[in-house]
Parts: sequence; C-alpha cells; structure tokens
Amino acid sequence: MERYNKKKAWMNSILIILNIVYFLYLEIAGSSEDTLFMLRHGAMFAPLVVEEREYYRLLTSIFMHFGIHHITNNMIILFVLGDNMERAIGSAKYLVFYLLCGVGSNLISMRASMNSQVKAVGAGASGAIFGVIGGLFYAVAVNRGKLEDLSTRQLVIMIIFSLYFGFTSTGIDNVAHVSGLVLGILLAMVFYRKPKRIREWEYWEV
Repeated sequence: MERYNKKKAWMNSILIILNIVYFLYLEIAGSSEDTLFMLRHGAMFAPLVVEEREYYRLLTSIFMHFGIHHITNNMIILFVLGDNMERAIGSAKYLVFYLLCGVGSNLISMRASMNSQVKAVGAGASGAIFGVIGGLFYAVAVNRGKLEDLSTRQLVIMIIFSLYFGFTSTGIDNVAHVSGLVLGILLAMVFYRKPKRIREWEYWEV
C-alpha cells in the first residue's frame, strides 16, 4: 500500500482573508465599483506605473476587486484549488508563486496596454489564480494525470470555460488571464517536485 505525505495548507486561507478584508475596507471607505476610488487605493493603471513610478500597484491591485461578484467568483476558485497547489509546493513557495504570477501577469498586461489605445484601470486576483490553475495543470501532468482529487480532464475543462468566459465578456483582462496561466506552468517547473511515495509495509507476526 502506498500513500503521499499530505502537507497542511494555511497560506491559501491567509491570502483569501487578505482579499476579503481589503475588499470590506474598500466598501466601507467608499465603493469598490467606483473606478476613481479604486485608482486612489492601488488599482493598476499603466501610465501611473510607468510615468509616476507607482510600482506598488503591480502588487496591491491583485488584492482588489470590482464589486461583490468579482471577488466572490475569484475567491471560490482560489478556495477550491489553492490548497492543492500549496500542498504540492509548500506554504512559503506557494506565497512566492502566487505573488509572482499576480505581479508577472500585471506586468505583461501593462505592456500590452501600452501598445494599444486602451488605458484601463485594472484590479483582481485573476492573474494569480490563473497561475494557480496553470501550476496545478503542470503538477497533474507530471503525476500522470492525477493529483489528490484533481485530474487533467477537470483542469482542462476549467481552463477552457474560464478563458471562454473571459473572451466572450466585456471588461475582462484576458491578457492577464492567459499570461497568468502560462506563468503558472513555467513557475511550477521551477517550484514543483514530484513527491516521494511513502510505502507502508505489511508485516506478519511469527
């Protein structure tokens, strides 16, 4: 009989709490659906990052959401999948992984927006969450299509539906979604190591 050494996951819960606490603060102080208010409190806006050197927006914006539906959808996905990724790479690595996916997808999205006519205010954990999905996709593939209760098929279906929803909706930063997904796969190649199996031997009394 074989089993995997299952690690505890607590960092994902902290990230969810931080998102919720900051959202509640924004709602109490003003409105998370007010674009100018969100901009004043750390949302992404390429001209301010590049011209005013407000680099902190690359980080703060991944803990901000436009309205209750936005944060609810993101936190549900993070709650369902984040623990799996944290157990796969460990809590400290998971924090670094999550932040790199979020900040990295913001950088790529910012670069894309600078090359277009559209200069939009952005916020949300979607880039980091797509990174988690991408990281799990890699981990599942390395484990021959199965990791804990996740399978390759489940993740592929989630990726397809999530991207389809983004591309068929308005006001969605699809560049951040796709770049987050790709970054998650690439970073998982660095952070993830296939776990060793712990063998439990049967024994006979003689």
